[in-house]
Parts: sequence; C-alpha cells; structure tokens
Amino acid sequence: MSDRANRPAGGRQPRVTALPDRADEYQQRHRALAVAVATWKKFGDDQAGNLAALIAYFAFASIFPLLLVAVTILDLVVRNNASLRDQLLTSTLGKYPVIGPQLQESVTHGLSRTGVALVIGLVLTLYAALGVARSMQNALNTVWGVPQFRRSRFPWSILRSLGLIAVVGPGQIATISLSSVAGGAGHLTGTSGRGAVIAASLVLNVGLFWLGFRLATAVEVPGRDLRLSAILAAVAWQLLQLLGGYFLAHQAATNSAYGVFGVVLGLLAWFYLQAQITLYVVELNVVRLRKLWPRSIAPPPLSDADMHSYQMYAESSQRRPEVEIEVRRRPEPGDPPPGPGPSRAT
Repeated sequence: MSDRANRPAGGRQPRVTALPDRADEYQQRHRALAVAVATWKKFGDDQAGNLAALIAYFAFASIFPLLLVAVTILDLVVRNNASLRDQLLTSTLGKYPVIGPQLQESVTHGLSRTGVALVIGLVLTLYAALGVARSMQNALNTVWGVPQFRRSRFPWSILRSLGLIAVVGPGQIATISLSSVAGGAGHLTGTSGRGAVIAASLVLNVGLFWLGFRLATAVEVPGRDLRLSAILAAVAWQLLQLLGGYFLAHQAATNSAYGVFGVVLGLLAWFYLQAQITLYVVELNVVRLRKLWPRSIAPPPLSDADMHSYQMYAESSQRRPEVEIEVRRRPEPGDPPPGPGPSRAT
C-alpha cells in the first residue's frame, strides 16, 4: 500500500502534483486495477515490446519457407488427389487474415518440382524456426526473471528449440485446420457441432501453449505456474482469429493502395500482435504469482512490490551463481540513519 501519508510536511501540494498522487493511491487500493497497472509496468520494464518484435521478425522470416515445405509435402502425399490438396491449402492458408489469398497464390504457383524445393525449404525453415524458438526462450525467461546462469545452454537450448518447433508447428496447423472446419460445421451439424469443434480447437491450443511454455521456460519455473498463461494465451489466440481478422481486413480495405507492401505490413502486424498479447498474458501471470502489485505509477515513494520487481530485474541479469545482487532504496532526506550491521556491496 502507498505510504504517501508518511511524507514530511512541506506545505500544500500543488494541484498538478496532487492529481497523479491521488490516481496512484486509488489504483493501489483496488486489486483489479493494481494488477492491471503492475502488468503494464512490468511489460515496459522488461522491454517486452522489443522481445515481441524479435519473435515477429523471425516468424515472418519462417512463414514462407514453412509454407513451401507444407505444399511440397502435400504434393508428395496427395499427389493423386488434386481436389483434396487444394482443399487443405485453402483451409490452412485461408485462415490468415488479409493475406490468405495472396499466400495461396504465391505458394501454390511458386512450385513446379519437389526435390530441390523441399531441401531448400527445409533448410530455410529450420534456420528461421530456430530463431523463433530462441527468441521465445529469451522472452519467457526474461519475463519470469530467470537468472542468466540458470537458463538452458548449448546443447540443451538447441534441443528445447527443436522441441518447440516439433510441437508448435504441427500443432498450429492442426488448430488452424480445426478452426476452418468450425467455419463450415454450421452447414453440416448446426451450431452445436460448430461449438464442439471450436471447443476442441481451444483445448488443443491450451495444451500446445502449456507444452510450448514448458519447453521455452527454465525448469526452475514449475509447470503448474504456466497453466494460467497457457489458458489465457489460448483464449486470446482464439479471439484474435475472430476479431483480429476483421480488424486487419478492414484496415487492408481502407489502405488497398499499398498493394504488396500492405500484405507484408499486414503479416508483420499480425505476428507482432500475436506475440505482444502472448507476452502480456505471461506478464499478468507472473505479476499474480509473484505478488508484484500494487506498483507506484508516480514515485516516490516506491512500494514493496516496486522493490521486489527491481530485485527480480537485477537478478535476471546475474551470470554467475557466486555473485550476489541486492537492491536497496536510496536514503531520502530526513530518513533516520541506518543501524549498525555488516556492510554489503549493492
């Protein structure tokens, strides 16, 4: 709770100064608002926007090689059933908002042979996908405040990245396919059938996020602590396909003059939005579990949650286990002198 009442009397505060203090005290007294403010502050303190941008960049770099491999494999598996191949491509690529038709045209007309294309696609996909996996590990460990020396190193980091690729890649294709089935299930089995398919897709997404978070986060974070993040991320991704697609489609319709640049920007924006929302729900879970609220939005003074957060930020950069890091408040004018005790470097 705020200790602004303990400030030394120094005359009446100006109205401009008093208003932020009153707003700060109000948010600290209300749990829901305090948790939201703490999540927003921690997102900024972690520079999670930059972490999300890095994930989005590698995701953008990997999407076309990944689709190249997918189409090539489809050519090999369903070579004798062209209608099934086209249906699978339509259901998978068409779920990307704004750029679905362009992706279909670029990928389906960009292949004439499978041998060299498959090899090139596999190499490029693996390279870019490893970048996504490494970025996810760095982002999640940063959000959870895992010290550097406790994070996975070579070769375990590569094995975790390969596990993420093996889980998230096929899993996302499966959930996208289920979502596409849900779009047409109403014509076959009514609203109940469509709801069942959406529920199945949501459950599969929760499992994928839970397993993905487990692979990307250091073992010192218990698996049960990742559960809420997985549930919230799965719900957010489900809503993104419903609401985000409409929003991006509207933006593309009003800015159609951008042409191919609009497609590229739309795809980057889509990946960045997904990454940001995913990191936001993880930040919310960390704030809830670590009791990192209420935070002060107009310090001084700093709350106990502020000091706990700064301690965690400092420890996350710790590279050697024998190094001890401690964060202390800087004495303010009028504070009593510190009592006797052993001195420690800070």
